[in-house]
Amino acid sequence: MDATMINPFITATKNVLETMAFISCKPGKPFVKKEDIARGDVTGVIGITGAANGTIAITFEEACILQIVSNMFGEKMTKIDHEVADAVGELTNMISGQARKELEALGKLFDAAIPSVVSGKGHTITHYTDGPKIAIPFKTEDGGFLIEVCLEKTVD
Repeated sequence: MDATMINPFITATKNVLETMAFISCKPGKPFVKKEDIARGDVTGVIGITGAANGTIAITFEEACILQIVSNMFGEKMTKIDHEVADAVGELTNMISGQARKELEALGKLFDAAIPSVVSGKGHTITHYTDGPKIAIPFKTEDGGFLIEVCLEKTVD
């Protein structure tokens, strides 16, 4: 998978978190993730089809997502509950949407499904394609999160 498919997700993530939660985040070095175990406590997953089929997953460490959602809601969040899970789904949707818009400008059109959210220590993330899982770690002042982009090229 080339950088033109990954960079829009990095840009969209930074934009969404800065705009919606006043949180700055710093991306780390992308890597190929081999395992299905999440590296965090709550994950938003969204399927995409079009120029490629696949899934995007965003997994947040608890302290990180609690601060993000606290900033979004203007009130202190202390645990991962249905409100936090809903916010994770909405963040996943917004990040995916902005990235897809940037990819569309490059001639790569995508449609997205409705995001789903999974939480709990050691939960698994199922990507429904055989493509590589490119993971991009991010750090914030309150912890980290990981974006996984797993795309399988479609027949042209």
